[in-house]
Amino acid sequence: MPETNEKLLTLKGICKYFKVSGGVLKAVDNIDLDINKGETVGLVGESGCGKSTLGRVAMGIYTPTKGELTFQGKKVDLRYGRDRFLYSKQAQIIFQDPYASLDSRMTVSSIIAEGMEIHKMYDKQRRKERVLELLDLVGLNREHASRFPHEFSGGQRQRIGIARALAIEPEFIVCDEPISALDVSIQSQVINLLHDLQKKLGLTYLFIAHDLNIVKYISDRIAVMYLGNIVELATSDDLYKNTYHPYSRALLSAVPVPDPDKEAQKNREIISGDVPSPINTPVGCNFAGRCPQACDVCRQKEPVLKEITPGHFCACHLVDPKM
Repeated sequence: MPETNEKLLTLKGICKYFKVSGGVLKAVDNIDLDINKGETVGLVGESGCGKSTLGRVAMGIYTPTKGELTFQGKKVDLRYGRDRFLYSKQAQIIFQDPYASLDSRMTVSSIIAEGMEIHKMYDKQRRKERVLELLDLVGLNREHASRFPHEFSGGQRQRIGIARALAIEPEFIVCDEPISALDVSIQSQVINLLHDLQKKLGLTYLFIAHDLNIVKYISDRIAVMYLGNIVELATSDDLYKNTYHPYSRALLSAVPVPDPDKEAQKNREIISGDVPSPINTPVGCNFAGRCPQACDVCRQKEPVLKEITPGHFCACHLVDPKM
């Protein structure tokens, strides 16, 4: 855990809706989340639950439909170009696909230096020097500066993406499934690099992923999302030891154990049914239609995220805050 509880980023009542054929798609619906300086908050959930959308709001790519974003105690209004531009100096993103996120027509040097040019950082000579420093920092050779993205492997491309994100010296980085497109043998290298960079530069991460083992390793706290809502939030250790929400328990029970005997004996919690449409969300709890423990109140009233034990929050009618 970070040594300080100083809040760096606060998301309050964040909603992000998209107009689509047939209605309004509620990708993110009324989310509150604080991220402290120097910590990593992991964000997990099924595909389509709104993780990447929330990450893009937190980074400033998307303007929230409702809600407030506060950074270092100051409100950031993403509707205005000036606020968005200034905030982009503080918050950057590492994208999921290292093949699609780098411009194939630009050299590595140009890709990394682009942000510095936009924000008018340094003179031309210093920018060249800074590019070489960043290549060293992410474990690439200085000779790579003059090459193009197609000349690199996926892991090397992601290192270029990391160097680009670091170029303008942000404090906050959204890691949007940064290892999911990489070979398993390369994933641990990139995770260790991100971990080392955080220690060295004092970075703060919102780490979005599917792999719960990776999230547990890198995260201080973990938020579990389901259909646009955060249903559970706790420290990494506490979430794995004391899982309260039935959806979180089902996710964790699906994590494979590297022991055939223990894996065979493990009690899996199977979720039946399909995820409801984010266009026509159900009344009450979004998970009620798939939850084996759901009762009448679950189908009538939407649960709120409440503190069950110190630092452990859960949005479930069946979990007692006094437990």
